[in-house]
Amino acid sequence: MNSSRSLALISLFAALLAVFGLIPKIDLPLGVPITLQTLGVMLAGCLLGPKRGMQAVLLFLVAVALGLPLLSGGRGGLGVFMAPAAGYLIGWPLGALVTGSVMTMLPSATPKSAAISAFIASSLGGLLVVHAMGVVGLVRLANLSWTQAFFGTLVFVPGDLLKCAVCAMVVHTVARGLPDWNFGGRSLK
Repeated sequence: MNSSRSLALISLFAALLAVFGLIPKIDLPLGVPITLQTLGVMLAGCLLGPKRGMQAVLLFLVAVALGLPLLSGGRGGLGVFMAPAAGYLIGWPLGALVTGSVMTMLPSATPKSAAISAFIASSLGGLLVVHAMGVVGLVRLANLSWTQAFFGTLVFVPGDLLKCAVCAMVVHTVARGLPDWNFGGRSLK
């Protein structure tokens, strides 16, 4: 894949994360809102692969750090990286990396196999990794105990499993419409 196409895809997925931020957040007492933006992390990993998926999320987070109000609820600036949700945000690039890496290892020859692989990959990267980082953030920044942080993050799991299913459906649709798509960035150099 040429560098201009790679740059365009990275930018497109960073923009997709911003668009998902337009959907209102649901605030929880934990200090971490429910947003649709983790779906963008999952899609970036599944569709772009580990390297470019992570780059797309990092590009998005740099824009947020520079003050652009791209997070759900119009949040942005360095302050969001000091809030209880910071662990989740920091986990997004790693989540995209793991999602893309797992996607490269799983079968994607048919739309059905690509969708199943996407569900597994997004569950491991977009859910498990992001939540693990979120728990660390809650312990460090919200001063919760490990037990409180672990049980607090469980409230997000049903919604995130739904996002994994949506990611799988999108991958299935892409596999049907673009049969030459290289899921997980297999042929991307």
